[in-house]
Amino acid sequence: MDFKNNINQEVLIDKFDRIVDYVRISVTDRCDFRCVYCMDDEMEFVPRAQLLTLEEISKIALAFTELGVKKIRITGGEPLIRRNVIQLFENIGQLPGLDELVLTTNGSQLKKFARPLKDAGVKRINISLDSLNVDRFKRITRVGELNNVLSGIDAAIKVGFEKIKLNTVILKNRNDDEIINLVRYASDRDMDISFIEEMPLGVIGDHDRAEVYYSSDQIRNVLEKEFTLVPTTETTGGPSKYYKLAETATRVGFISPHSHNFCEQCNRVRLTCEGRLLLCLGQEDSVDLRKTLRAYPGDMDKLKQDIKNSMLIKPKGHDFNLREKPIIFRHMNVTGG
Repeated sequence: MDFKNNINQEVLIDKFDRIVDYVRISVTDRCDFRCVYCMDDEMEFVPRAQLLTLEEISKIALAFTELGVKKIRITGGEPLIRRNVIQLFENIGQLPGLDELVLTTNGSQLKKFARPLKDAGVKRINISLDSLNVDRFKRITRVGELNNVLSGIDAAIKVGFEKIKLNTVILKNRNDDEIINLVRYASDRDMDISFIEEMPLGVIGDHDRAEVYYSSDQIRNVLEKEFTLVPTTETTGGPSKYYKLAETATRVGFISPHSHNFCEQCNRVRLTCEGRLLLCLGQEDSVDLRKTLRAYPGDMDKLKQDIKNSMLIKPKGHDFNLREKPIIFRHMNVTGG
C-alpha cells in the first residue's frame, strides 16, 4: 500500500468531550492458547471469509491516523499466528502521524518474531503471563507451554524494545500466591507489570467469576508486605493506575474495571477482526466498518465519516457486574485482548 504524507488536521472527540487517539486492532480471534478467563472450552471462531483482510486493516489504520489517532495496538486472539501479519506491522509502522505501534501477545511466537517486529517499528510489547509454575500455567492456558513463553520474553528483551510489560490476571485460589514472584520476575528483567481484574466477557464454564475475583486492592495489600509502592502521576492515557517500586525501577500497574472504574477518561476504541468498531469494552455499541469498506471500495472519505459518526454513540462507560449473568456474550478473544 502506498501511504502518502499526511498532516493530521482532524481529531476524534466523543459526545463527552473525550479525545479518542488510541485504537486497538484485533487481527484474529484465534489463539494457540485457551486461557480459562478468555475462552470457553468449546469456541466457535469467526469464519475466515468474514475476517478483515490485512489490506483492509491497513486502510482502516490509515483512516484513523488521518483522524488524529497517535497510538495503535495490535491484538487478537494471538495476533502473531495470523498469516503474513508482519506485513501488516510494516504497513502500519510507516503511517505518518502515528507515534506508537504496540503489541499485546501471549509470547508464544516471540522467539520467532521479536526481531521482525522490532524492525517493523513496534516500540512496546505487552505479554500475558499468569504463572511461573509449569503445571499451573498449563492449567490456566489449557494448552500453553511456559518455557516457550519465557524463551519468547528473553528474545524480546535481547532485541531491545523500548518497553516490555507483563499483563497478569490474578484468580483467587488459582495463582494469587504468585503475586510477589511475578513482580520479582518482572523487576529482575527491568520490565513493568500490570495486574488486571478479570473482565466478565462471554460465558465460560471453567469457574464462577465472582468466586475467583481478586481485587486490585487485595493485590496491592499483598505487594505492600514485600515492597514499597510509591504512587505516581504517570499515565499512558489508559486505565492503569501506576506505582513505582522504591526498591527498583519497575512500575506496577492496576487495571480495575470492577473496583475502580476507569471510564471517565477513556481515549480508545476497538476494532474486531471482523470489522466491528466497538466503542466500549463493556457495551455492544458498534459500527460495521467491514460493510463500509466492501460497499464503498477505495472511498476513504466515506470510511472516515463513518468513524467520525461513531463518536456520537460512544457510551460513557461499562456496567460490569460480577453478580449478574454477562450482558456481553462476546469473549475476550473476540473483543481483542
